[in-house]
Amino acid sequence: MPARSFDIAIVGTGGIAAIHAQAWAALGGRARIVAAVDVDADQLAAFGRRFDVARCYGSVDDLLADQLPDLVDLCTPPGVHASQAIACLDRGATVLCEKPPALSLAEIDEIAAHGDRFATVFQHRFGSGGLALAGLRRDGGLGAPMTAVCDTLWYRPDEYFAVPWRGRWETEGGGPTMGHGIHQLDLMLAILGPWREVVAVAARRARPTATEDLSCALVTFASGMVATVVNSLVSPRQTSYLRFDFADATVELTHLYGYGDEDWRVTGAPGADDRVRALWTARLSGARSGHAAQFGHVLDALQSGAALPVTLADARQTMDLVASIYASAFTGRPVGRGGIGPGSPFYERMDGTGAPWPAHEKEFG
Repeated sequence: MPARSFDIAIVGTGGIAAIHAQAWAALGGRARIVAAVDVDADQLAAFGRRFDVARCYGSVDDLLADQLPDLVDLCTPPGVHASQAIACLDRGATVLCEKPPALSLAEIDEIAAHGDRFATVFQHRFGSGGLALAGLRRDGGLGAPMTAVCDTLWYRPDEYFAVPWRGRWETEGGGPTMGHGIHQLDLMLAILGPWREVVAVAARRARPTATEDLSCALVTFASGMVATVVNSLVSPRQTSYLRFDFADATVELTHLYGYGDEDWRVTGAPGADDRVRALWTARLSGARSGHAAQFGHVLDALQSGAALPVTLADARQTMDLVASIYASAFTGRPVGRGGIGPGSPFYERMDGTGAPWPAHEKEFG
């Protein structure tokens, strides 16, 4: 089938929208931005000029009343993702949504009730190293999985939370567990498969937020392996670090906001090093993780009619782990995969019945 160019509408024109626009432009003419939407008229106009967008609208409803692009790309704050996605799906539009796709499991399920032409941006799945390791885990090429480390050790100063929707459960959905570490959590799950149970703690150590700025968890997988997870916004030397120990190899990834093949390190067990390195090298393609990598897969799916990557079901598994980390941290009990459903306060909100610390007196009192 000859390749075609797809029409993209970007909703929200802040910093992440510019990254999306650049990623679409990097795909060799396979996509063109035909529309942009924002409630801030000045920001919208500036975005339109910068990226040569012909048609600009003040709302999603105005966009959909005028045209139906091939894909609506949601780059808005998390608090409006669900309502905007539902509006698009009800009009027959296909949706790509920045992470997190919703504020809660309840919102994810509400989106799913309106259609399945929806994908979440989890771009770290699509670097060749991540794809290679996921394949080797499925094939058993590195032996049985033993243990893993999944750390998002980032730093955000107080000023970062001056943006009104940040740091609030009702508009951001959570702290680093939800809005930052979710990228590494998703990559870990894409590689290792279903998790079984989590035990966690969360704390607000320093930042003027209603949400946590630190969480730690022990995640047991269906295979029996155990992973340690740390999500932090109070770590001055920033790093994103993942380590996977298999019976025959240790595979490590050190990066910050994206990775290439050079960011991975593979160490074979005694007697297995040459075989492991050959298996690893054979699967690498040089593709960096990032928005353009995932967007290329999205266009392939649009071209073929296949399910969009990452599906609602995929994203829900990651969101289920996030919700379960909060539930375990705030109740002091282990939480099993799929254990949060209608009737649980953690189904409706990530903080459930409320975080175990008072609202910040200055910012959230």
